[in-house]
Amino acid sequence: MNPDVLVHAATLTDVDECETNKELAWKTNVEGTKNTVEAAKACGAFLFYVSTDYVFDGEKGNYAETDPPDPINYYGLTKLKAEELVQELVDEYCIARTSVIYGATPAAGKINFALWLLNKLRKKEPAKIVADQWNSPTLNTNLAEMTLEIMQQRITGIYHLSGAARISRYDFAVLIASTFNLDPGLITRATSSEFAWAAKRPKDSSLNVEKAQNALKNKPLPVDQALLQLRNEMP
Repeated sequence: MNPDVLVHAATLTDVDECETNKELAWKTNVEGTKNTVEAAKACGAFLFYVSTDYVFDGEKGNYAETDPPDPINYYGLTKLKAEELVQELVDEYCIARTSVIYGATPAAGKINFALWLLNKLRKKEPAKIVADQWNSPTLNTNLAEMTLEIMQQRITGIYHLSGAARISRYDFAVLIASTFNLDPGLITRATSSEFAWAAKRPKDSSLNVEKAQNALKNKPLPVDQALLQLRNEMP
């Protein structure tokens, strides 16, 4: 029996690894997507592809689905090329761009930003967080609910499925601390220039989620509401 829906969420998300190991990044994010797209097309399945805010250059922020992508790092380039393959090769698809996914448990052994920060704060360790980068952090269970609704209704096109906020990494970290009654004084401001990253990061890759808010019953959550839900979901 052929599947009705195929979800393609597998990707190499380490931005610096993609920059330094471009062959692996291309094989995983582009060639891997091509294989998945061809499989979806062969069985007539609806394809749900998870993409990223890093397809944008970060010069303006609050990106809508109609804004032209222009990635500034190799990770973003591979994800954009994968988006193009989806649009070219399969008839029925949804491309979902998301941003800084976090949740109550590590995904495939990879700790997310919120869990990393909570671990440090609970140990009363200082955390240096960039204050000059803005994005739209996304609670994984909120993303899962939106994804399920799109698959059930076979909603097609490009959608920005992220949290409903434009927030700096630093302000997000402080809000996490306050939500979990931890000491925000352990969090210090930093600039991007203080970090020796291999890949450039967009300054402001925040996503406009108005299209998803209008189309979906399960809507992108405001950041304070999402963090309260995260606290309730913690084991």
